[in-house]
Amino acid sequence: MAAQDPVLDQDGVRLTVDDAIATVTLTNPAKRNVQSPALWRALTEAGRRLPGSVRVVVLRAEGKSFSAGLDRQAFTPEGFDGEPSFLDLARGSDAELDAAIAEYQEAFTWWRRSDILTVAAVQGHAIGAGFQLALACDLRVVADDVQFAMRETSLGLVPDLTGTHPLVGLVGYARALEICVTGRFVLAEEAVHSGLASIAVPADQLADAVRDLTSAVLAAPRDAVIETKALLQGALSRDLETQRTAERASQARRLRDLAGLGE
Repeated sequence: MAAQDPVLDQDGVRLTVDDAIATVTLTNPAKRNVQSPALWRALTEAGRRLPGSVRVVVLRAEGKSFSAGLDRQAFTPEGFDGEPSFLDLARGSDAELDAAIAEYQEAFTWWRRSDILTVAAVQGHAIGAGFQLALACDLRVVADDVQFAMRETSLGLVPDLTGTHPLVGLVGYARALEICVTGRFVLAEEAVHSGLASIAVPADQLADAVRDLTSAVLAAPRDAVIETKALLQGALSRDLETQRTAERASQARRLRDLAGLGE
């Protein structure tokens, strides 16, 4: 399918596919790509529509900001057209509220699938839900004007869109706590130094830097990339002996496949 033909284009999300590379684009630059339940459902649908040929998914955004976070209209009594407001959700039962948040989280979880590698290209503001969406990806390439911030705590909330787990894994507990409770900006130099980003480049070089990274990923055999990602994803939750066992099992599968002995 040609890259210029959208597989999905709705509610501020566009998905295009060019052979092994899919691109998910946030398409509401006039509002700094603010997020809503409709956008989250569109992101979830984008994940469902990925063809099996896709190896790398690039997440990008139109305009000067990656995403300024949640649309504050969610907290007004009227909310969004056709949607319950967050105030209405808060008045519901615990089970209803839990189910609603779980549905929202689906937009942020499929990026970690072991059969794909995901790269966020981040420029300008990536605040709150925008920060968490960037954190949902395996890798982040940032422009030198990037401004990450986790503002939920300052609003009396907590980060609940799956961003806490990768944030702690990337920068450690103490720095993650400090970033969240202060709501301060993390700029490009710190993002690279702390492990939040792989590289920072001038904004006009962001697309080229992402292209170079995806080309390098695609140069490696797909099955080896999948096995390696799965090994690394589980490494922090395994002790050394369990990780050694997982490495042996993965390598045995790779060797048998290379010898033509795989199942």
